[in-house]
Amino acid sequence: MSLKGKVAIVTGAAQGIGRTICAALADEGADLALCDVNGQGILDGAKDFSARGGKYLPFQTDVTSAAEVEATVKKVLEEWSRIDILVNNAGIVRDSLLLRMKDEDWNLVLDVNLKGAFHCTREVLRAMMKQRWGRIINIASVVGAMGNAGQANYVASKAGLIGLTKATAREVATRGVTVNAVAPGFIETDMTASLSEEIRQTMLRQIPLGRFGVPEDVAGVVSFLASEASSYITGQVIHINGGMYM
Repeated sequence: MSLKGKVAIVTGAAQGIGRTICAALADEGADLALCDVNGQGILDGAKDFSARGGKYLPFQTDVTSAAEVEATVKKVLEEWSRIDILVNNAGIVRDSLLLRMKDEDWNLVLDVNLKGAFHCTREVLRAMMKQRWGRIINIASVVGAMGNAGQANYVASKAGLIGLTKATAREVATRGVTVNAVAPGFIETDMTASLSEEIRQTMLRQIPLGRFGVPEDVAGVVSFLASEASSYITGQVIHINGGMYM
């Protein structure tokens, strides 16, 4: 699944699943544009990854801003003249029961998780279609398929991302660009580490494989979808959840 000579943009690259995805793509030989609102995080990531070989560019990019995304993509093309892979990983949560949910929390989650992916996808498509090769991987969530109480905004954003995946896949398939989604279940990250032990055990009982996932479980599938080995897969949602949802 060598990605040598390929250029990848990863959003939400400063930590967690995003950073692990960057490491996996780097290990396969890709040059990386690391994008995140956390400027220090992507600077640290670019420095850490330099030992793996390849090239790394950090971009402090707010994906909710169409102008910032456009500027980032323009700089990547100026530096490397191509974009082969886009991983739309940037995402946030603002959990609350729907009855108590504030408009600003609804809007912010949809803006980052769904509109951000739209901005990034729209900007890279022209380059991908021109070169007749591209891989777009959207990081959705198991709750986008099964729902979850107290996360109406997050669930709506991830369900919307799955719809965006399928619609875009149909639009660009004839130009050699594939678009797929990965839907993680309960993955061990800083975000999930803050949950109480009671909630963690409740979640664990719902997972047939009997363990929580780790970021590497997600990154391995992303690497496959980014490669030539996945050339006949598009418009699909690949669930990585230990059997939590089937």
